Amino acid sequence: MRTFDLAPLYRSTVGFDRLFNLFDQAAGHDGAPGYPPYNIERTGENDYRITVAVAGFSESDLSIEAKENTLTIRGDKQARTDERNGETLYQGIAARAFERVFQLADFVQVKGAALENGLLHVDLVREVPEAKKPRQIKIGNGTPKVVEQKAA
Repeated sequence: MRTFDLAPLYRSTVGFDRLFNLFDQAAGHDGAPGYPPYNIERTGENDYRITVAVAGFSESDLSIEAKENTLTIRGDKQARTDERNGETLYQGIAARAFERVFQLADFVQVKGAALENGLLHVDLVREVPEAKKPRQIKIGNGTPKVVEQKAA
């Protein structure tokens, strides 16, 4: 596999550290494991859904934290020896602790989460404030007039 050295770009740019960190993560340089698997879907124009496969975990074993532009999903399976009387001959369903961190774009908020059939669904919405939306400025002979642009 070909690797790219981004060091020259780090030296000649200011304020793009987050972008380069995302490139490093996408290339697999951070050594993050692939557990648990997940999907990211676009369910609408400004709606998204992250689905994480968490088979064997209950709601009490999972935690979701949204802080600034980061969404963190953690799973910590508590050892339960009182449930079963027999011994496990083969354990194919992973029960190890995990932590998945997702970088969210600006103005993306978590709407809610649901656990069904071993899949954790986290719904997200992108809500841009009116002050940040683009606007059209009409050119006139006198004083400038601002015309609001309707979102398509």
